Amino acid sequence: MEGLARRRFLMFLASSPLLGCTAAGRLLAEESLDAIRLPEYLIKSPAEALDVFDFHTAAKRTLPPAHYGYLATGTDGNETLSANRRAFEDIYLRPMRMVDTSDVSLETTLLDERLESPIVLAPVGSQRAFHADAELASARAARAQEHLQILSNVTSNPIEDVIAARGKPVWFQLYPTSQWATAQMMLERAERAGARVVVLTVDLNSGSNRVLLGQYVRTDDRDCSSCHGAGGVEDFLRMTPMYEGSSVTFADFDTSDMTWDYLDRIRRATSMKIVVKGVVTREDAASAVDAGADVVYVSNHGGRAEASGWGALESLPEVVEAVDGSVPVMIDSGFRRGTDIFKALAMGADAVCIGRAYIWGLAAFGQPGVEKVLEMLKAELSMVMGQMGARSIAEIGPQHIGIRR
Repeated sequence: MEGLARRRFLMFLASSPLLGCTAAGRLLAEESLDAIRLPEYLIKSPAEALDVFDFHTAAKRTLPPAHYGYLATGTDGNETLSANRRAFEDIYLRPMRMVDTSDVSLETTLLDERLESPIVLAPVGSQRAFHADAELASARAARAQEHLQILSNVTSNPIEDVIAARGKPVWFQLYPTSQWATAQMMLERAERAGARVVVLTVDLNSGSNRVLLGQYVRTDDRDCSSCHGAGGVEDFLRMTPMYEGSSVTFADFDTSDMTWDYLDRIRRATSMKIVVKGVVTREDAASAVDAGADVVYVSNHGGRAEASGWGALESLPEVVEAVDGSVPVMIDSGFRRGTDIFKALAMGADAVCIGRAYIWGLAAFGQPGVEKVLEMLKAELSMVMGQMGARSIAEIGPQHIGIRR
């Protein structure tokens, strides 16, 4: 009887709202409630991981406070960060039985390129903040697990070295600045290096209010000048490989006057295909297509761009409707499981990009960590496809999901 009473008490605690209170007085949106309820277990190798959140726990223990804050932050009170994860809860899966799924394939194509999987490494800047091997480790993992990689233009390693590590061209992400000469220099360098696609990020035209980052930074008492330079952001930009030879300043990243004409300038400067990243409305999706975008990329920068409180997955249906099959649609922001990826594909996405999840693996274990994250997500996606009766990416569709009202 004593054991039964104890179990009932523990079940009461598990469902109690008191469990939502912590000594710090707040819960991070990125932390799984399950991880809070269960005893924390710190994995000692990638092989021990049960899901990507195991890597999150290890990364949090490994990283300096400011670096973890940069990785974890949203904007304002993390409303959009929270919404990205919460959006998946409103979509349920509809399994189709009695389908022969003994041979499930993740192969797909994107911009005429055959991919082994629709799971893509999203651009994440300054990866040396998370591991000494930085983007080279991510590139080698992408090569080993056969994934497309998008390289941030705030990369810690030159694009030429990253392409060599991956063994194939990467897609090149571009942050616009008010100095066109800087953009032109980067576009020319990326194309010479072998990149065939440029991913223009359009969701940070006037900055963002990353409060959580600031909270972590003020708890970090390290001397950061050796990595960032004594001159702060200006020195950091000059130390970043893709900005070598430019005179760009932090103020130049205010592109509040940028319009869709910017795509014309890119088109005249390069033969690379153009992806527009940061679209969350039907209006902008239609404008991107009209302006000549080759791909529309749904993203709210992982909750780091604006405090809309609107999850990327919630944005996807209206973007897919507006594009109407004229160009492929990609998405990122909040993807952590194979079921998450399946839901986006069922809602019309052609590819799903992951960011924080693989960086957790990088921070915890370097290249082996990234490889394991990719391996797990592919295995989870393959498993859920079997459960839903979808033998190929092309067979995943709206019949496989429902929306809770």
